Amino acid sequence: MSGFLAGLCVAILPLLAAGFWLGRRTARPENLGGLGTPVEHATFETLHTASLAAPPLRAGLTEETARKSARRLRTLLGTDALCLTDQERVLVWDGVGGHHRDEIMKRLAGPLETGRGEAFPLTCDALDCTVSWAVVAPLTVDDRVHGALVACAPRESAVLVRAAGEVARWVSVQLELADLDQSRTRLIEAEIKALRAQISPHFIFNSLAVIASFVRTDPERARELLLEFADFTRYSFRRHGDFTTLADELHAIDHYLALVRARFGDRLSVTLQIAPEVLPVTLPFLCLQPLVENAVKHGLEGKAVSEGKCHIQITAQDTGAEALVVIEDDGAGMDPAVLRRILAGEVSPSGGIGLSNVDDRLRQVYGDDYGLVIETAVGAGMRITARLPKYQPGVH
Repeated sequence: MSGFLAGLCVAILPLLAAGFWLGRRTARPENLGGLGTPVEHATFETLHTASLAAPPLRAGLTEETARKSARRLRTLLGTDALCLTDQERVLVWDGVGGHHRDEIMKRLAGPLETGRGEAFPLTCDALDCTVSWAVVAPLTVDDRVHGALVACAPRESAVLVRAAGEVARWVSVQLELADLDQSRTRLIEAEIKALRAQISPHFIFNSLAVIASFVRTDPERARELLLEFADFTRYSFRRHGDFTTLADELHAIDHYLALVRARFGDRLSVTLQIAPEVLPVTLPFLCLQPLVENAVKHGLEGKAVSEGKCHIQITAQDTGAEALVVIEDDGAGMDPAVLRRILAGEVSPSGGIGLSNVDDRLRQVYGDDYGLVIETAVGAGMRITARLPKYQPGVH
């Protein structure tokens, strides 16, 4: 994460350099608004304009995102015209001289292939055309050229060549962030699929077997359990959203526990202590249910019938900026050495895919300080603590 932030800082500094050129063209003492010198004013304007141009680009380079960001990118450079292209076509042209589109695309073959910038004069017979010079700056992500930023001006300018290159580097960073966002989304989707694959075969078989056992002896009970099963599977296999609310996750857990209790009877008891204030808190989808399933698996399924009951306690407390969720069982527990291998992603005989999956996703979403805290020992049960920030950018 620190390297990522450092990369952003490196990207912003060249943009400020481009802003100084903009400031030379636009800053006037009478328009400073109390911000100080013309250079300070230009720097502020550059940062503000860049912040407005960034969000569309974070969705990748498309015709729509190019259209939304082109005007502000042209403002950054102070040029008469600017266009953004992909490998095949002009995505948007902002400013004068739009009739130069075809000429620009013909001259882009070299820069798009080599990834090197280029500047060249434009040929035009139109008497009212005010642009005669173009600067091409490729947009590169991971050594792949995605397209180009082309700035057009009335005359040749070495400063424009430098400024266009710096702004193109900044745009490339935004496109790289878009790739990272898409990779993160694909990773989260893959991890949710892994959880679903873990839950479905074992749990569905046992649940249907329990429901079938009540069909003749207690049809009403069978109907109620079938509704519980339908609600739980509908939630678990939904196809939209990476996040859910604590209220929805606990509701799904309630359906799950109803089916488990039908199987184990009075061998399983559950206590819930939930602070109403934390119910709207947003968290990664299928984040707590695997922890409860783990408590059932290691707290009850590992015991012989003669060993008696198992108690699971689920608490969710309001701690100010965070919600503190604790899932505790008094079951068989686990060797801490085995637990460390599970959280490291290794496959262990007792399973544990759910634990490592949830721990990884919490760290990805909230940072390394928000991984699971697990206290356990052989024969001592297990206590799992998850801290959930009430607000996190991008989590909604």
